[in-house]
Amino acid sequence: MSFSRKAGLSAALIATAWIGAARAQAPAAPVAPAPPPFATTKVTENVYIFRMGGHQSMFVVTKDGVIATDPVGLRRPAAKTYIEEIRKITQAPIKYVIYSHSHYDHIAGGQPFKDLGARFIAHNNAVARLKQLKPADIVIPDEGVGNFKKITLGGTVLELHYVGKNHADNTLVMRLPKEKIIFTVDWIPLGAVQFRGMADTYLPDTQEGLKKVIAMDWDILIPGHPGPGLRQTGTKDDARNVLSYLDDLSAAVKKEVDAGKSYDDAMKGVKLPKYEAWGGYGPFLPMNIERFYDFHNRGI
Repeated sequence: MSFSRKAGLSAALIATAWIGAARAQAPAAPVAPAPPPFATTKVTENVYIFRMGGHQSMFVVTKDGVIATDPVGLRRPAAKTYIEEIRKITQAPIKYVIYSHSHYDHIAGGQPFKDLGARFIAHNNAVARLKQLKPADIVIPDEGVGNFKKITLGGTVLELHYVGKNHADNTLVMRLPKEKIIFTVDWIPLGAVQFRGMADTYLPDTQEGLKKVIAMDWDILIPGHPGPGLRQTGTKDDARNVLSYLDDLSAAVKKEVDAGKSYDDAMKGVKLPKYEAWGGYGPFLPMNIERFYDFHNRGI
């Protein structure tokens, strides 16, 4: 080996060592602290979000009592903490607990609310489903509602709307007309694709329901799960974006079905780059594709 080549190699080794040492001595990038396991966020003067882990509910404080929603109790001891958080704000009685829909991860664990005398309300289909399944640790509602109910408490009005099948056949859209807020769960995610395989989701009913919700008068959306970055509220643009995603996905999958592509080919071939920055895009898009493939290929 020539002297010049040895010198060049030595210089390269020294540079590599220096870079490695510099990297070793450089301070590590700061790691964002983990969010607390639960938190209560004030949205307006009388409306709050209770978050436990990745689930959240809305509660409304009035001079005559509290309207709470979803105990978010499946495999998490949320109700006791939820009540304690309400008590930090008001000692008024908790008059109502309203279920967003019948899925256990949002509505289990409500007995501590029942022990305080709260009246439980859900859509008629949710009541029938829960009576049929008799799930442990879920309070069977005292009252079922149909397409619409208005609750007035302490001068605050809360409307319960049923806009048809979507993530379930019993999802309620809860609207506070004065505050221009809606609370609805699991079918209008914030900056994220639909969860996994879109279990218990009805197509194309979901898109039709989104159009009805978008046509309502409201400004703030409180969903049942925070979005990426722990974003807790959304706007009509989020609902419009979800509708666009579902329409785009449906059209892309139908094209694959019409071309005779298999499930696997469609799940591998459909790409929606417009949404690739959304939460869950990588792991859940193929599952979303499979759900739409079933719809267009088998009518289910």
